[in-house]
Amino acid sequence: MPAPAKTNPITPAGYAAMKARYDQLLGVERPEIVEIVSWAAGNGDRSENGDYLYGRKRMREIDRELAHLARRMKAARVIDPREQPDRSRAFFGARIELADEDDRRRTVILVGDDEQDAGSGRIGWSSPMARALRGAAVGDLRTVRLPGGEKEWEVVAISYD
Repeated sequence: MPAPAKTNPITPAGYAAMKARYDQLLGVERPEIVEIVSWAAGNGDRSENGDYLYGRKRMREIDRELAHLARRMKAARVIDPREQPDRSRAFFGARIELADEDDRRRTVILVGDDEQDAGSGRIGWSSPMARALRGAAVGDLRTVRLPGGEKEWEVVAISYD
């Protein structure tokens, strides 16, 4: 079943990575910074204390990232691609082999926006290419509207890992 566009779909591996990052920040990095700031605060004048100033700045960055991750995890909808009932069409989690007009091949995987990595072929669910490929079957031609213009791709193969 396709993931609704207004949710934050994510694969189980993507959610686990997000949770691991949250746990690392909360359980390891933040306590280390708190300890440094406490030590630096005890050294006197805070206005010229580099350890104190840097520590406070880093703590704010960590707190911002923790809040962001907490919001994203709360909105996340974990979808396991292996449970996709219709494997003949491209939905969330599909590995899609594409061919352009010159028969140049490209493989992409439709993943959640929080786990996208274009360099490794993992494209976010709400990206223009993913929106164009949603519901496609082998043999379909899909036009992708990109900032550099339109490009047409043929769906050569679809699989779910």
